[in-house]
Amino acid sequence: MTADPAETHLAKTLIQAVETADSSARLLEAVQQLSEARLEAAIPTLIAALGYNNPGAAVAAVDGLIMLGKAAVAPLLELVDTYNYGARAWAIRALAGIGDPRGLGLLIEAAKNDFALSVRRAAARGLGTVNWEELSPEQAKSAQAEAAEVLLEVLQDPEWVVRYAAVTGLQELAIAMAVSDTDWAMRILSQFEQRIEVEDSQAVMARIWMAQKEIHEYAVSMLEKQPDPEVKTLVSALDLDWQATLDRLYARKRREEPLPEGDPRKFREAAATIYKEIA
Repeated sequence: MTADPAETHLAKTLIQAVETADSSARLLEAVQQLSEARLEAAIPTLIAALGYNNPGAAVAAVDGLIMLGKAAVAPLLELVDTYNYGARAWAIRALAGIGDPRGLGLLIEAAKNDFALSVRRAAARGLGTVNWEELSPEQAKSAQAEAAEVLLEVLQDPEWVVRYAAVTGLQELAIAMAVSDTDWAMRILSQFEQRIEVEDSQAVMARIWMAQKEIHEYAVSMLEKQPDPEVKTLVSALDLDWQATLDRLYARKRREEPLPEGDPRKFREAAATIYKEIA
């Protein structure tokens, strides 16, 4: 297929603008214009922009790569910067936004083993946005199970923002597997219950609660469409008292908040401590 001369000229002009930009503002503008043009010839330049020390340009490049879709997947997998963790995180975001199953291996590896929390976070979120329908039912079931196993590991990550992303990914997976693999969806819910008992981040606890609610609403809608006994079991497992759950979250938050100066409870606690020491 012969390239369109006008398109080729436009690509060269826009790419040159990126490569010759002499300020952060001009670089951002040049990358935005290149992204908006949606030219496949621009993919290597957009990937290179992920590694520039310019977050605005990186965001624009990610947007452009996502708009280019499948054409950007192979170059992203091939050209991802293994030394620059910032560029790696942006590349993972682009792959997550595209959702092509070809990126699954990289997402799994990054979520499990990358030293950079920004990369693990992006990968964990991405594992919930894979376009599973592009795989055969057998392939999808196996790949979803592998992704869920990894995200359950990531749910123990020392960084709360990564755990938060894992909850988001697990929510999407549970919804995707609500009918095709109800046992796995139930396992995810069970792990949510276990995690919330030991979780020390209020944000992660609230995100788990929201995930439970979203999964419940989806399962109820599915049950209305098809009276599947397994989906009914899933709905029953999520028949939670949401107000009681919220009360529990708030009570725990109150317990963990530091007492203000002058609060009588501080004196009671101090007196109790002194009594124990002299008793």
